[in-house]
Amino acid sequence: MQPEAEIQTLPAPAVKALTCPSCGGTVELRAAGYTVNVACQYCGSILDVTNPQVKLLAEYHHAATNLEIPLGTRGTLRGIEWEAIGYMQRSVAGSWSWEEYLLFNPYHGYRWLITDGRGWSLGEQLTVTPGYDDYETMRLGPQAFKRFYEDSEAQVDYVFGEFYWRVRVGEKVTGADWVRPGVMLSREKNAHEVSWTRAVLLGPDEMPKAFGVAKKGRAWPPMPHEPSPQSAWLGTGFKLFLGILLLLTVLILGFGGTSWTDAGNFPVAPDGSERTVTLGPIHFGRFYQRVEIRAAVPKLENGWVDLDYTLVNRKTQQVYEAYGAAERYSGSDSDGAWTEGSRGSSISVASIPAGDYDLVIDYKGNRWTSGSMYSSSYGTAATYGSQTPDLGWLSAENSPEVSVEVRTGALFASSFWIALILLGLPLLIGFIRHVQFEKARQDESDFAPIGFAALGESEDDDE
Repeated sequence: MQPEAEIQTLPAPAVKALTCPSCGGTVELRAAGYTVNVACQYCGSILDVTNPQVKLLAEYHHAATNLEIPLGTRGTLRGIEWEAIGYMQRSVAGSWSWEEYLLFNPYHGYRWLITDGRGWSLGEQLTVTPGYDDYETMRLGPQAFKRFYEDSEAQVDYVFGEFYWRVRVGEKVTGADWVRPGVMLSREKNAHEVSWTRAVLLGPDEMPKAFGVAKKGRAWPPMPHEPSPQSAWLGTGFKLFLGILLLLTVLILGFGGTSWTDAGNFPVAPDGSERTVTLGPIHFGRFYQRVEIRAAVPKLENGWVDLDYTLVNRKTQQVYEAYGAAERYSGSDSDGAWTEGSRGSSISVASIPAGDYDLVIDYKGNRWTSGSMYSSSYGTAATYGSQTPDLGWLSAENSPEVSVEVRTGALFASSFWIALILLGLPLLIGFIRHVQFEKARQDESDFAPIGFAALGESEDDDE
């Protein structure tokens, strides 16, 4: 990677003026001594400027083209100031077309701005020949490029401005392309020579800032060498996810509560009266912990039990309160038998400090009968309307009991799975979008899909 060069301001050029033999217009020659051909901006005629008399090679009386970057425009790309001096429109057999602008700087030579309407690339002709790894892989230094387009014939459809070779409309070369994220490697050959160009994809804001062109929208399908927007962060995201997964696993194994402690059993009053029981002491050893309390009423049927919990710190008398209820109903109707609710109840209290605690429980049993709600506080002989409710589960003969268990822990398995979902969901969505992007991009290729080996790989080389 080359360090970003300081912006170098071009010296005022000694512009050479020529007269077009075709239309008499004045043609400005901006790169005198380098330019071989120049196209008249008035009539499009191609002039050979290597001859002092300036030969007229061909005449193309086209209407003046409104170029996106007018020739003579200067702009700074990646710390270097360039001047647009030439324009070409090229195509494959006149169907798929693109545009190329020739840039010039007397200290850095020539570069190409290339666009097919979806984005811009900055191209530089190579002075070294890339090597083959295999038929589909080309290597330039440490970078590997995958074959994207098969050999095809590219032709010049329109030309305008100055060039360093004798270019003409209809000129043809055989081209092929290889890509990696952010870079395209292109080979062009004719009967006389083979040339290689390395084109770096420019960011969406670079061209508007450098040459004032309109910012292009999101390209779809993507350009051949366009990196997936998700690829860079997904690679980092998966590594971060694995690290957090390992950390959570260690925390669960080292600090998570995995077993219940029996706190005690106590009977439910058959008359439905409210009672209080104190269980303990219960020791909490960690600095802070989440406490889960679970109650079960095995004989509960068509009724409910209200459970008011109070954890009381024996030393500080600080209290932590929570409410739970176990309720279970059953019956039958035209659709058959049905059940609803549960004979158990579970609540949790967060951030309980270390210490010895008493668990104080205020509880009360209640009955439910079909067609009416009946509280046992009315007594076993009470009636509701014309009905005498079935004593059911809440009776001395049934002897219902409540059993309570307590567990503590900094983390529980539920916390582990919630964390995994919260961390993994963005990665899953990003990966799906990455797959969709890569499929759309590779569908444009003349070769088999490249796959997803480029996940997390990005182009970080400056031009």
